[in-house]
This record gives sequence, structure tokens and C-alpha cells, in this order.
Amino acid sequence: MNQELDFMFVKYARVWIPDVEEVWKSAELTKDYRQGDGVLQLQLEDGKELEYKLDPKTNNLPHLRNPDILVGENDLTALSYLHEPAVLHNLKVRFIDSKLIYTYCGIVLVAINPYETLPIYGTDIIYAYSGQNMGDMDPHIFAVAEEAYKQMARDERNQSIIVSGESGAGKTVSAKYAMRYFATVSGSASEANVEEKVLASNPIMESIGNAKTTRNDNSSRFGKYIEIGFDKKYRIIGANMRTYLLEKSRVVFQADEERNYHIFYQLCASAHLPEFKALKLGKANDFHYTKQGRNPVIDGVDDAKEMSTTRNAFTLLGVNESYQLGLFQILASILHLGNVEVKDRDSDSSIIPPNNGHLSVFCELMGVTYQDMSHWLCHKKLKTATETYIKPIPKLQAINARDALAKHIYAKLFNWIVDHVNKALHSTVKQHSFIGVLDIYGFETFEINSFEQFCINYANEKLQQQFNMHVFKLEQEEYMKEQIPWTLIDFYDNQPCINLIEAKMGILDLLDEECKMPKGSDDSWAQKLYNTHLKTCALFEKPRMSNKAFIIQHFADKVEYQCDGFLEKNKDTVNEEQIHVLKASKKFDLLVELFRDEEKATSPTGAAPATGGRTRLSVKPDKNKAGQASKEHKKTVGLQFRNSLQLLMETLNATTPHYVRCIKPNDHKYAFTFDPKRAVQQLRACGVLETIRISAAGFPSRWTYQEFFSRYRVLMKQKDVLTDRKMTCKNVLEKLVQDPDKYQFGKTKIFFRAGQVAYLEKLRADKLRAACIRIQKTIRCWLARKKYLRMKHAATTIQRYVRGYQARCLAKFLRRTRAAIIIQKYQRMYVQRTCYKRKQAAALAMQCILRAYMARQLYKALLREHKAIIIQKMVRGWLARQWFKRSLKAIVYLQCCIRRMRAKRELKKLKIEARSVEHFKKLNIGMENKIMQLQRRIDDQNKENRVLSERLNSLEVSHAAESERQRVELTRLRGAEEDAKNNANKVTSLLEELERLRKDLQNTQKEKKAIEDWARTYQDEMEQMISELKEQNHLLKNEKNDLNRLIQEQSQQWTEKMQRALKEETQQLENDLNEERSRYQNLLTEHLQLEEKYDDLKEEITLAVNVPKPGHRRTDSTHSSNESECTYNSEFAESEEGSRGGEDVPKAILDMSLFLKLQKRVSELEQEKQSLQNELDRREEQFQRARARDDEEHKKARSAELEYESLKRQELESENKKLKHDLNEMRQSLRGSAEAGSAAPGSPAYTVLLDQLNASNEELEVRKEEVLILRSQLVSQKEAMQHKDEKETMTEPLPYIEDVQKLTDAKEISQAYMGLKETSRLLESQLQAQRRSHENEVEVLRGELQSVKEENNRQQQLLAQNLQLPPEARIEASLQHEITRLTNENLELHSDDPKEYKAYRISMLRRMVDLMEQLEKQDKTVRKLKKQLKVFAKKINDLEGGQMDVSPGQTADEPVHPVNIPRREKDFQGMLEYKKEDELKLVKNLILELKPRGVAVNLIPGLPAYILFMCLRHADYINDDQKVRSLLTSVINSIKKILKKRGDDFETVSFWLSNTCRFLHCLKQYSGDEQFMKHNTTKQNDHCLSNFDLAEYRQVLSDLAIQIYQQLIKCMENILQPMIVSGMLEHETIQGVSGVKPTGLRKRTSSIADEGTYTLDSIIRQLNSFHSIMCQHGTDPELIKQVVKQQFYIIGAVTLNNLLLRKDMCSWSKGMQIRYNVSQLEEWLRDKNLMTCGAKETLEPLIQAAQLLQVKKKTDEDAEAICSMCNSLSTAQIVKVLNLYTPVNAFEERVSVLFIRTIQTRLRDRKESPQLLMDTKLIYPVTFPFNPSSLALETIQIPSSLNVGFLTRV
Repeated sequence: MNQELDFMFVKYARVWIPDVEEVWKSAELTKDYRQGDGVLQLQLEDGKELEYKLDPKTNNLPHLRNPDILVGENDLTALSYLHEPAVLHNLKVRFIDSKLIYTYCGIVLVAINPYETLPIYGTDIIYAYSGQNMGDMDPHIFAVAEEAYKQMARDERNQSIIVSGESGAGKTVSAKYAMRYFATVSGSASEANVEEKVLASNPIMESIGNAKTTRNDNSSRFGKYIEIGFDKKYRIIGANMRTYLLEKSRVVFQADEERNYHIFYQLCASAHLPEFKALKLGKANDFHYTKQGRNPVIDGVDDAKEMSTTRNAFTLLGVNESYQLGLFQILASILHLGNVEVKDRDSDSSIIPPNNGHLSVFCELMGVTYQDMSHWLCHKKLKTATETYIKPIPKLQAINARDALAKHIYAKLFNWIVDHVNKALHSTVKQHSFIGVLDIYGFETFEINSFEQFCINYANEKLQQQFNMHVFKLEQEEYMKEQIPWTLIDFYDNQPCINLIEAKMGILDLLDEECKMPKGSDDSWAQKLYNTHLKTCALFEKPRMSNKAFIIQHFADKVEYQCDGFLEKNKDTVNEEQIHVLKASKKFDLLVELFRDEEKATSPTGAAPATGGRTRLSVKPDKNKAGQASKEHKKTVGLQFRNSLQLLMETLNATTPHYVRCIKPNDHKYAFTFDPKRAVQQLRACGVLETIRISAAGFPSRWTYQEFFSRYRVLMKQKDVLTDRKMTCKNVLEKLVQDPDKYQFGKTKIFFRAGQVAYLEKLRADKLRAACIRIQKTIRCWLARKKYLRMKHAATTIQRYVRGYQARCLAKFLRRTRAAIIIQKYQRMYVQRTCYKRKQAAALAMQCILRAYMARQLYKALLREHKAIIIQKMVRGWLARQWFKRSLKAIVYLQCCIRRMRAKRELKKLKIEARSVEHFKKLNIGMENKIMQLQRRIDDQNKENRVLSERLNSLEVSHAAESERQRVELTRLRGAEEDAKNNANKVTSLLEELERLRKDLQNTQKEKKAIEDWARTYQDEMEQMISELKEQNHLLKNEKNDLNRLIQEQSQQWTEKMQRALKEETQQLENDLNEERSRYQNLLTEHLQLEEKYDDLKEEITLAVNVPKPGHRRTDSTHSSNESECTYNSEFAESEEGSRGGEDVPKAILDMSLFLKLQKRVSELEQEKQSLQNELDRREEQFQRARARDDEEHKKARSAELEYESLKRQELESENKKLKHDLNEMRQSLRGSAEAGSAAPGSPAYTVLLDQLNASNEELEVRKEEVLILRSQLVSQKEAMQHKDEKETMTEPLPYIEDVQKLTDAKEISQAYMGLKETSRLLESQLQAQRRSHENEVEVLRGELQSVKEENNRQQQLLAQNLQLPPEARIEASLQHEITRLTNENLELHSDDPKEYKAYRISMLRRMVDLMEQLEKQDKTVRKLKKQLKVFAKKINDLEGGQMDVSPGQTADEPVHPVNIPRREKDFQGMLEYKKEDELKLVKNLILELKPRGVAVNLIPGLPAYILFMCLRHADYINDDQKVRSLLTSVINSIKKILKKRGDDFETVSFWLSNTCRFLHCLKQYSGDEQFMKHNTTKQNDHCLSNFDLAEYRQVLSDLAIQIYQQLIKCMENILQPMIVSGMLEHETIQGVSGVKPTGLRKRTSSIADEGTYTLDSIIRQLNSFHSIMCQHGTDPELIKQVVKQQFYIIGAVTLNNLLLRKDMCSWSKGMQIRYNVSQLEEWLRDKNLMTCGAKETLEPLIQAAQLLQVKKKTDEDAEAICSMCNSLSTAQIVKVLNLYTPVNAFEERVSVLFIRTIQTRLRDRKESPQLLMDTKLIYPVTFPFNPSSLALETIQIPSSLNVGFLTRV
């Protein structure tokens, strides 16, 4: 037990804890419980944490909560944990969530008052419950009534239905519905309408015994026991009513918001009627007895209408009008009596004023004198032993006496009405049995409890004791029945409490004793109670604060009773003088009848003043004691009640009781509002919890062995599963539950202690949860990884952008920092420069003076030296000139001589070179310029850098020289200024000159600045213009892209639209074709059935006329062909008719009318068949023409594209050839030039040029190879397309020209057509892509050639100029030319603007980098394209090689059977000759007596068909039409005969289906029609039929094949039908997933399917058997696909139909089973390569139904998903599955009604058939596609086992 607690009280376990407001509150453990813990860590449903302290003495743990799957069950005993919170919660869930008011609790029906009218009590509901077992239907009062009625009839024992509950709980309504059920179901045994009288008693008793209270608008204020009598046929014959505990005090007193009895208000509401005028009534508020509650109206109740109902009920029960008026007169007099006013005369006396109006009316209505009544209302008579005194009484006692009289009168009237109702319901027929319905108060406890509550609770104690004993007895019987060891169950026995009340010296005994005392009082009685029971009885207690009360511990609760008023209420006395006055009435016979002696009237009851109590009691005593009238009248109320209660208990103990406990959900009468406090209080009081406790004390949970195995198989291992379910359950339980006392094994059931089922459920749920968690873990891991990868990618993207932003910010910061540093630099430079200038000016002033002096001195010295140098210069110059002139003259003369000699040599060489160059120029125009330009560009780039750097250095040197010159000039000017100072005359002129120079300098600076501004402005304008042009270019590109995309989208849309239209048209044609086929095949089936009927009729008539001619029966069977055959074989029929002329005489006796009708029907079928044939031909021709037109257009477009590609390819080849020729000539020329001038200065340049030329040549070679590869690819594709066109040309006409009766599959045609279109589209797209790539390449080559030509022209011009120069000056001149050009450009740039020059250099460098990158990219692209071209070339070569390997006469899809065929004889022509008389023997051996099994295993497939066709060929060869016709007719009739004989054998039917199709294919293949000869060899074409056209017989054979196919389907269906339900639904393919829920005492009829003989493996084995048999017989693959499709349709339809009709199969786990089974069938299809046969689509409705069982069914999104998912199911099927859905596991939930309504609303617009079930008899139309054989007829060998040795090979 400790281990179990440790296992159950773990984290997340849910428990119930006490709560003040909700009684019990649910909580969840947040920490595991360990032994010894004093506190439980809990979390409430609202999230609040709580520490629940355990009782340290008992250490009792809180109640565990049941699994959610058990909540809301019909039977509370199905709950694993049977305790108060579980019961309360289950009732609340059913009442609030499901709006269910009835619930079983074992043998008790708990009924909760809904305070709302529910439509669940109609006659249709009654008949729905009639005859049903109590557990098969939902809980209902009708189910209890049906159970009582059934047990009465079955056990022949009286029954009782005990309806109890407190006021407002619905006891009266429940009892009324029970009686209505008996009256409706049983009917009456006579014509007196007893059942109507029984029902009519209800409104009477309700009007006089029911009243409105604060708790109920129609509260029954008395208890009643109605016995409904039945005869031996169990029809109602009568009824009898006994009443208990009438609340008389209500007549004179009502609390606020309450009313008096209904009858008084009905009278007041009908006071305006003429018959009630004499009663002098008014409104209810006019009378004291009806206005005290201050609420005389009940909402929704018309008292006047109710009065009419009451009067009609009186009339129906036989109370005549006079008696009714007398009753109403007495009731009216009671109202007037209540308005009589009593006044005080003095303190001890009172008086009624004379002429009191209401008392006058009372006396008038009662027929008594006014003086007597007014006198005795204010006086009483006291009797002593010797004298009698008349004593006045005070006002209060007089009022009490008046009220006591009113109550007494009403009680007498009530008893009189009950007696008359019983008389009306009494039957003269002997009563065989009865069913009693007891409607009595439930246990009551109020703030002030008095004598009435004491009697009520005493009665409930007795009833509870009887209830406990009955429950205990049923438990004991169940244990004994199952042979369970009986152990005493400790249950609450309330006998001590009953003894305390009724035993000797008990409470009632002491009360009666005290009432006999002269001076007895309530106080003295209380003291006697204290003294007697306080110390001796534990159930009796004394309140601490009171000496006038006592406490009794009842079975339901402790109740404190106030002693005040007990004695008076027990005495219940009334003033006898008042009774005498009423008895003295002589005008009112009914009043006298009410107060007759006891032996003539009902048992009298007294009346006493009700001074302190709330109610008064009226008890009807035992009738057998009527003789003791005077003594009975003196009995106390308590004694009378005890006697009547004892009689009731004896009656109940003699019957079989059924219990209905009515519960009031709230005190405010709110509809479907549940108050837990009030509910649990009533549950404790009505004994429901005691029932639970008694059940929980034993073995409350009971399972059959099969139910236990099905539910908890998931907890078993495979080795634990045995064939014996009982042993399996025993072995598993011993492992799962260690304590053997927790369960017991019965004969048919397993008994569990309370909580064990929850323990097992937890084990099961934990195991399932662990499996679910593992699945969730894997899926969530996958989802998390996908999410992580997405987040990672997003994070890296964000990081990239963030880092980019940060880098930009950093760059911006660095730029700003650099700018700030530059600003600082220049500012600091300015400060330092200013300081420096000041210092420099001072230094210069000093230096100026010093240097001026020194300069003057130096000047004088230099002047003297200069003059001396001039003299020397002149002298030395003259001498040098003289020497130079002499030397120059001699050198020039020498040079001229040498140059003349060299010039002659060079001239000769140049002439030779010129001739070769001119020839080279002619051959290689443009190429030289290209090569030189490429070389020069490289040299120019290298030289440019050097020149620019040299230029920069020279500029710097010149700038330094200029600065030095200006400095010298400044020095000179300063010297001049000094001279000017010295020379005053020159100062002015020097100053003017200086000012002019300054102005020139300023002007120059301004001009320079203006030029710089203009340059900047121009540069900005240019940049802006460039940016605008770029933007425009970008916009144009975007616009171009948008237009291209729009064009592509429109093109794609049009293409898709055309495809859709074509697809829809094709689908429509296919549907029409299938419909026509189906219709034709149905007509054919009907025709064959009529033919069979005709044959049967012929046989019957033949047997009837008894003409035993030899061979006659055989001849009939041989010639039982259909009417069409008779039409085709008219000549043969005539000959046969002539040969059988002797047979016509007996046939004249035939029923000619029947024969003519059949013949007419056959002719009509033939006409309809012919019309369908013509319609089918017409549709086929239309389809063929449309197909041919599309093919022709496609071929035209394709040929135009191929021609265009061919022209482009030729143009490209010519250009490549020309380019190659030019390059070769240039190379040769350059090589010759290089060899001739190898010693010349230009030889290195020519070497480089030659290398460039070789590279260009290699590139052209590569281009050539690419072109060749593309060409070969185009050629191969063209050949392939031509091959496909030829194949289409060969195969396309076949399905269209062929006769319709071979029923070519239109679906194949459409698929082939779509496939060809897809292939054409693919080839077209490939050609377009290749064409675009070719065009791009050509454009690139053209551009390159154009640039080479231009460059060549330029180079030729340059070369021509260079050729005019001497050899040594050519290269130098060209280089000089380039250097000059570049230098000029650089000088111009530099001179114009140094900044522009710098930008030019940067742009050049960038351009070089871009060119390098582009070059690398182009290289990569070229390499990639080369690799792709190589791969494509390899693939094309492989394809070409594969095509070369396939012979022209064989296709890849042609089925070739691996048959070993021996070498044929040279002279054998594939024919077999037989004699005419051997025809019957041939048919007999090949058809009638042939065993399919041996032929299929040992011989080639279709051998009988081949033999028969070879025989037919010989008959055709010899041109014997009679032999042909006879052979074909015999073959057809024999096949029909063997099918009729062995049509239930699948192997036989399959064998002849295969041979019939092969025979039909042979007739087509060798017919000579071109459409069937495409795949024939030359030899096969030679074997074609030459003399007869057998197209008509092909039609007959096609019809025969259809008949055989339908027979095959029926045979297959008969074999599969018994397997489908067991294998697909009932068998648990996935062990342990399915199971049943725990059930309670009211078990439903078991829907558990025992494992049948068949499983899913059985179905798959049978499918394998079908498939292998058909394959062995050589059945066409397409025909096998159609058979498999039909098989799967049958499996899916039968499975779905059974699913829709079985609620026990509609669960989540069963959906999983079905999905798994379907997946196994799909796997079988994949293994057999049959996924494309359409079989999977036939299972789609079943798949969607299984998905519907498994998907979520809560939100609107779920509804939308279901509507879109279940497109193959009808709305009726979807709703049916949702309604049948039954959860069997904890993770499932029921489907709400709102959700089902949402589904219906969403599917409202569906246009579909309302049919719920699928048509299992549907057979798809069959087609027989032409399948030619590759087997040569001349190679066929005939085995001897066929016994056809009479055949001769020809």
C-alpha cells in the first residue's frame, strides 16, 4: 500500500481538498509525497500555491481525483475513486457542461431538477427506451421504469420505485413521468381507459396536496405511495394510493413568498363562473388563508385553466358534478372561516360580533346555525368525572380553535378525495402484480426543527435502512454469482438510531407517556429524555446552551430539535363540540359523510392548535383496524405514523425496490445552476454517498476478461499474451498489482478494490504518455532545429547589417577625426606661420642691410671678373669654331659614304618585305591591328606609369628651378631697390613697375581661381548629368524588367489557362466515355442475365415436356449463345435449325408470349447497344480529329524551330571557318616575317604578337568544339523527336481506329497525349534555351571580330606609315608616336588641372581592376560551360549508344515473357489442322475439362488461346466459313458453360479471363488491319488472316470478356467480404492502442470485438493470392490494375460503411488502426508496382474518415480544416462520424454539439448525394487495351498432356 501511495501521490497528481465555498476544490501536487511528510505542496487551479497540512493523528491523505476520461460517465460506479468529491464533480460536469440531469449511481438514479422544461419526455422517447436494457441507453427515469416493468414480467415479483428528495427536487415530476411510462407502454386490459384514470389522478392530487414554496412552485406537501396493478399479461388494470404526512398547517399559515394549496387559488380564479356565484368568493388577496405569503401568482401558471383541468380529472374519475360542487363549497367555507374575526371580551374570554359576514357565509355553506358555531368558536367544554363545564376561552385560543377546525375539515376532505380516487382506480379484475411508486419527503433539517421534521427524518431513517440492506444484498448476490470469497462489508447500520426513536422507552414512547400525564409539558418531557438517553446512547446529545432541545445523530447529519410544541402536535386535538355542530348539518350531505363514524368513513384524524409549529400531520391508519374506532381516535399522531410506516416498510420489503434520488441544484430555482453546498448536503441525506461507500468497501470496479485485456493490453508484453484470456489477465495483474487483496478473479469478471482502476489507468496513461513524449521529443527537436537554423540565419543577417552600420559609423567618425586634425593642422600652421613671418621680416631687414653692403662689394669684384671673362670667351670661341669646322666637314663626308652603302642594302630588303607585307595585309586585314593593339595597350599602360612618374619628377625639378629663379629675381629686385634708394631718380619708376607686377600677379591669381571654379562647376555638372543618366538608365532597365516579367506572367497565365481548359475537356471526355462504358456494360450484364433466365426456362420446359433425346441437352448448352451471336451466325443457325428439325415439335409447347417478350427485350437491348456503339464511335472520332489537329500544329511549330536552328548553326559554322582561315594565314605571315627579320630591332614585338595569335586560335578551336557539341546535341534531339514522332505515328492510330468494343482505356490515351505534350514542351524549352545561348555566343563573336577588324585597320595604317620609314626607324617611330601621344595627353591633363589628372589616374587604375575582375569571371564562366558541355556531350553519346542497342522491332515497354521456345521447323506456318468431327473433342479437352492449375504452372500463359487461334487460322487458310463460325461459337459457348459451372472458383475465372483476352488480342494482331500490325514482325504479318473479317466476333469476345471480368469481381468480393470488417476494423494490428473505457454497474451491451479468424495479414495474403494467380495466368498488366482497383474499392467501401454503423469503432485509437491498415495496403501496392492503377484513390474516403477521427475537433480553424480535408466524404458521413465519436483514452475529448453545428453550417452549400453509405456493389467499367504478343506462332509446342494429339501442325 505504501508503494501504491508513493506511486499515486507524485508530482502533478490531482487531489481534492475541502473548501468552505465549493465544498471540494481541485489541486495539483507540486512535489512528490513521501512517507512521514506532514505537509503536501499543492497548487490550485487558479495558480495559487498552498500548503495542505495532514492530520497528525490519522495522517489521512486527501482524495485522489479520477482521470479525465472517467469524468462525465453515465454511472458513478464507473469512477475508480468512489468518494464524495468525485461524485459531486461528475454530477456537476454532466449537469452543467452536458445538460444531462440523470445519472446512475449503481442501482440508484440521481435526478437533478433543471428548473427548465426539457424535450426528453415525449412518446418517441418512451418507445425508444421500451425494450432496452437499462445500461444500453443514457440514464433516464424511463430506463428505471422499463427496468421495473421488465423485472416484474420476468421475475413475477412486485416492484417499487422509491422517489425521494427534499422539497423542490422534482419528486412529484419524476413519479408522474414513471406512471406515464407505465400507462403508455403497457396499455389497459379493458376498455375503461384505466391508464388515463391513473394519469388523471395526478392533477387532482397536485391541486389539493401541492403548493408553492420558496424552493418549488409545485411542491408536494404530502407523501404518497401509488400501487399500479397489472394483470397476467402485464396490462394496467387499476391503481391504489396511500398518503402520508399531509402538511395541514399550510391551510391556515404560509410563509413569505409561499402559497396555500393550489385548489384555493384555482377557486378564486374561477369565482366569476356562474356555478361558483353562490360561493361568494373573490380574489385570493381577499382571504386571510391565501394572502399571508403575499405572492398569490405563480409565473407561467393559469389558475383558471388549472381549475378546468382539475374538474375534468374529477369527471374522468367518476366524481359527478354535484359532488364536485360540494367539494368546492367546503373549500370555499374554509376560506370564509379564515376571515372570521374574534374580538376580546375580557382577558379570559372572547366574542365574535353578531352578523359577521364571513361567518354567516360559512354557516350558510355548511348548513349550520350561526349561533351554535359562533358560540363554540369562543367556548370549550370541560368534562370531569361528575360534571361538565362550559368555559370561555381567550382570543388567542379562539383563533387557534378556528384554525384547528379549518385544518381538520381540509384533512377530512383530503382523505375523502383520496378514497374516491382509489375507488375510481379500483378494478374488479384480479390483480396479478403491481408496481408501487413512492413519492415521499427526503431528509430535512432547518434552523428550527420541530415534530414534523422529526417524523420525516424518522421515516427516512427507516427507508435508508431498507436501502442499505438491499444494496448489501445485491453486492452479496454478485459475489456469490462470480464465486468470489465473501467478506463482511462494514456498512453504516442505522438500527441504533431507529431504536432510539421507536423502541421501548424511546423518544416516541416517552412522548406518548408524557401526553397521558395530566400536567405533562415539553420541559418535563425534555428532562425525561436527558435522564434516559443522554448517558446511555451515543446518538443522543444535549445542546450546550439550551434545556429545551435535543440532538439526534441521523445517518445524514446531526439535527437539533426544539421541544416546544411536541406534546400539542402529538395530541393533535380538536374541539369536539365544533365537530358535533358540523355533523348536525342537515342541508349538506357531503359534510355529514365526511364526519361519519370510522367504520363508514376514512380514518379520522384529530386537529390541534398549531401554536409553535410549522406543519400539522395527517396519517391514514391501517384499514384492518377499523373496528377499533374509538380507540384509534385516541391514538397519538406519533403512534399512528409509526404504524403506517411499519405497514409501508412491509410492503416495500415484499417488492423489488428501484431508487430515484432527486436533487435540487440551487435554492433560487435558476435553470442549470449548480450549488455544490446544497447538492452535497442532499447527496449525504439521500443515501447516494452511502451507496458509494458500500460499493467502495468491497470490489466496486468489475471488468470482464476480454474488456480488461482490450483496455490494458498496452501494459502487457508479447510473451504475456496467451490464448486463454483469463490466464493472461491473471499473469499480468500479478505483475502490476503486488497486493492480491486488491483484486479477485470471478468466473466471468475481475473485481477490483476502489482506486485500482485509477492505478491501472495511471500505469496505462504513463506508458502512453512516455511513448507520446518520445514522439514529441523527436518532433520538437526537429522543429527546434529548424527554428534554430532560421534564427541563426536571421541573426547572421542582422549581424551583417549591424556590423555594416557600425563600420559606416566608424568610417564616418574617422573621416570627421581626420577632418578635425586637418583643421587643427592648418590653424596651427597659420599661427606658426604668422609668428615666423614676423621673425622673418625682422631678420630680413637686418640681412637686407648687411647683404646690400656685401652685394655691392661683390658686385664690383664680379664686374671686374666678368669683363675679363668676356675677353677670354671671345678668344677661345674663335679658336674652337675654327677646329670644329674642320672636323665636321671630314666626319660628314665619311658618314655619307657609309650611309649610302647601308641604304642600298636596306632598300633591297624592304622591297622584299613590302611584297610579303602587302600579301599579308590582303589576307589578314584587321587581325594585325588587333594583335598590335592588344600588345600596345599593355605597353602603353606600363609606359604611361613611367612617363607620368618622370613627368612628375621633371615638374618638381622645374618648379624648384622656377622658385630659385624667382628668389634670384627677388634678390635682384631688392638690389635694384637698394640702387633705387641710392639713385633717387629711379625710385619712382621702380615703384610703378613693382605695383604693375603686383597687379599682374593678382590678375593672374584671379584668372586661375576663376578657371578652377569653372572646372569645379563643370565637373559637378558632369557628375550630376552622369548620375541623372544613370538614374534614367536604371529606370529604363526596371521598366524593361517589369515589362518582361509582365509578358512572362501573361504568357504563363495563358499557358496555364489553356492547360486547364484542355485538362477539363479531356476529363469531361473521359467521364463521358466511362459513363458510356458503364452503361453499355450494365446493359450487357442485364442482357446476359436475361439470357441465363431464358436458358433456365428452356431447360425447365424441356424437363417438363420430358423429351429424352440423346445429345439434346449437350446441343442446347453448346448453342446457348447470346442474341448478338445469333445475329452474326445466321447461316450457322439456319443449318443447325435444319439439322435439328426433329426437335421443333416439342418446342412448340413453349410459352410463346414469354418467348416473344424476351425476344423483344433482346432486340431492344441490341438497338440500344448499337446506338451506344455509334455514339462511342462518334466521340472517339472527335477525340481522334482533335488529337491529330493538335499534333499537326505542334509538328509544324517544331519543324519551323528546327529549320531556324539549322540556319543559325550554318551561319555560325561559316563564320567560324572564315575566322579560322584568316587566323591561319596571319599566323603563317607573321611566322615568315619573324624568320625574315629575326635580327631586326622589332623581332621581340612580333614574337609577342605571334603568341597572342596562337592564344586566339586556341580560343577559336574551343568555340568550334562547343559548336560541334551543340550541333551533335541538336541532331540527337531531332532524331529522338523524329523517333518519337514515328512511334506516335505507329501507336496513335491504334486506340482510335480499333473497334470500340475492345473498350480502349481513354485514360491511357489522355495520359499518353499529355505525356507527349509535356515532352514537346520540354524539348521546345531546351531548343529555345540553346538558341538563345547560340545567339549570345554569335553576338559576342561578332563583337570581337568587329573590334579585331577595327584594330587591324588602325594597325595597318600605322604599319603602312612605318613601312615608308627606314628599317631601323620603324619601331622607334611607332614607339615615339605612342609616347608622344601619351605625353601630349598627360601634359594636357596636367596642364589643365592637376586634380583632374589625379582623378584620371585613379579611374584608369579602377578600370584596370574592373577589367581584371571581368576577365576572371569570364574565365570561370567559360570553364563552367565547358564542363557542362562535356557532361551533355557524354549523356548524348550514351543516349545515342542506347538507341543503337535497341532493335527497331522491339519497344522498351513491350512485355516479353521468358519462355523457352525450341527451334521451329522451317516448313511450319503456325497453323493447326483438325477435322470437323473433332471440334467437340477439341473444345472438351481445351476448355471444359482443362485444369487451370496445371496449365498455369507448367505451360506458357495463354496456351489454349494460342491453340484455338492456330486452329482458326487453318480454317481461315482453307477458306471454310462454316468451320470458322462453328469453332468460334463452340469456343464462346464452352467458356460460358465452364463459367456457369465453376463461376465461384477464382482461379478458373481468372484463367479464362486471361485466355479470352489473349484470344481477342490474337484476333486483332493477326486481323490484317494496319493499326494492329505496327508491332508485328515480318513473319507475324505473314500469318495474318487472309479470307475472313472477324470484327463482329471480336465484339462478341469483348462482351464475353466483360462478363468474365464481372464474374471475377463477384467471386473476389465473396472471398474478401468476410475478411474486411474483422481485418480492417476489429483486429488490433497495432497491439495495445485500442481499448474500452471502464464501465459501471449499469454496463452497456459490450461492443468489444473478439479477435476474429481474419486479420489484416489475411487480407494481404488473399490479395497476394489473387495477384499471383492472375500473373501466372498471364493476365494483361492493365487488366490486373483494374482488378486491384476494384478490390481496393470494395475494401474501402465495406470498411467505411461498418465504421459509420458502429459507435464502438469511432475513436482516436481506431482511427490510428485504420490509418495503419491503409498504409499496409499502400505498401502492398508499392511492392507490386501498382501505385498508378488508381487503387489508392478508392481508399480516400476511408483515409479521410480515419483522419477525421484523429484530428482536433474544437475550434473554428479545426472545422475549416475538416471541411477542406474531407472532400471525399459527404456531409452526412462527416456528421455521422462526429456524432459517433467516443473517447476511450485520457487524451481524447468528446465532440461538442456546437462544433458539429459549425461543420454543418460550413458544408451547407455542398452539392452532393444525401446517401450515407457507399455503394459496395459498384463495379468500375473495364477496358481491354490491345496487348500484342511477341511470341511467334510457329515456335509453339503442344504438350501431350492436353490430349489434343488429333491436331496436325501445318
